[in-house]
Amino acid sequence: MIFVSTGGFKNKNPIKVINFLKRNKIKNIELSGGKYLKNLSRKLKKEKKINLRFHNYFPVPKKKFVINLASKDKNIFKKSLKHIKRSIDLSSKLNSKYYSFHAGFRLDPKPKSLGKKLQTEFDISDRKKALIRFLNRTNMLAKYAKKKNIKLLVENNVISKKNLETFNCNPLLLTSPNEITYFMKKINRNVGLLLDVGHLKVSAKTLKFNLQKAHKTLSKYIQAYHLSENNSVNDSNKFFKKNSWFWKHLKKDLDYYSIEVYSKKIEVINKCIKIIESKL
Repeated sequence: MIFVSTGGFKNKNPIKVINFLKRNKIKNIELSGGKYLKNLSRKLKKEKKINLRFHNYFPVPKKKFVINLASKDKNIFKKSLKHIKRSIDLSSKLNSKYYSFHAGFRLDPKPKSLGKKLQTEFDISDRKKALIRFLNRTNMLAKYAKKKNIKLLVENNVISKKNLETFNCNPLLLTSPNEITYFMKKINRNVGLLLDVGHLKVSAKTLKFNLQKAHKTLSKYIQAYHLSENNSVNDSNKFFKKNSWFWKHLKKDLDYYSIEVYSKKIEVINKCIKIIESKL
């Protein structure tokens, strides 16, 4: 199925966004971020004839924070754990098959800094220790999700040249094919890879690995895609084209392809849908 992400509708009421997409005959929706809303579970249950997926920072908590399962801050870890369990529960109640979230970080950024150049005042965790924390905690959640008949998907992070230069190291987990492969070999079978092709493109430029070879290496683990384009420098969630790099490599037998092109124009969204349909 081809889903449309609501990631481009920042700070919008998710129910209003759903209704906007429904009016335009889009019924497969990936809810990602947006505005905090009371009694959201009850309101979503009233939505009929649509297929929903929940991604990362959804449902949006009343008090914002950055989800980080790799955090060494016990308070942030507890908040992250609570949020993900809540999202798994909601996915189960609404008969959604998956819940996806981002790989962890070696630092704890503020919500407003995500997608931008990170600041240097953070305490950066040892890479191996952070990766082990993320692995162990994801394994724990995989067992919880399994009981709810929900499959977990972990999305690869994106590392830009600016952030690499700022910290003189990579403060993010799961940006390289080698580390993603290591993680996927160790993780519970109830966890798959949500490959963000835009993230992979920027990370390939920054870390100097071959983009096509990376996709081939990761292919066996991929169970869903986030699709968008960029200039290899910034993860800008731009419109993809028929000749975008990933089409000849894309797995075509999955049930989860999400358009993460950040446009509120329905004609752009529909054009994206048509391109994916033609490629699949």
